[in-house]
Amino acid sequence: MIQIGVIGAGSCNNRVAGLAEAVGAEIAKNNAILICGGLGGVMEAAAKGCKAEGGQAIGILPGNRKEDANEYIDLVIVTAMSHARNAIIAQSCDALIAVDGEYGTLSEIALSLKMGKPVVTLESKWDVEGARVAASPQDAVKIAMRLFLTR
Repeated sequence: MIQIGVIGAGSCNNRVAGLAEAVGAEIAKNNAILICGGLGGVMEAAAKGCKAEGGQAIGILPGNRKEDANEYIDLVIVTAMSHARNAIIAQSCDALIAVDGEYGTLSEIALSLKMGKPVVTLESKWDVEGARVAASPQDAVKIAMRLFLTR
């Protein structure tokens, strides 16, 4: 089963949360597994959308407490690695979707591209060579799945 990462800031406005939630829902509708950082913001919204559609969400946490995961995470992986856990997220995914984001998101985009993983951006403030730009949450998931399946 394809594992799609959803990356983005740990806090976000309602508009960005809505986009992330729709991405998570679309991942579940496509029978893929969602992987994220397991905390708040974009991560929580994506996991919430995934769970609402009966999907499975995995959270790879930066700390060492399972209790820090948001309520929509099915499987919690604690790393006690802080930002270095971004490499684990990138390596564990077959494709990644970045929704908006800050510098941590940018590091995950760069790591994923370096690892040869397909990356799709939605509402990104960065134009990163190699990443595909999506117009909508549905488009983002469609592009991510197509890029992975045609590699």
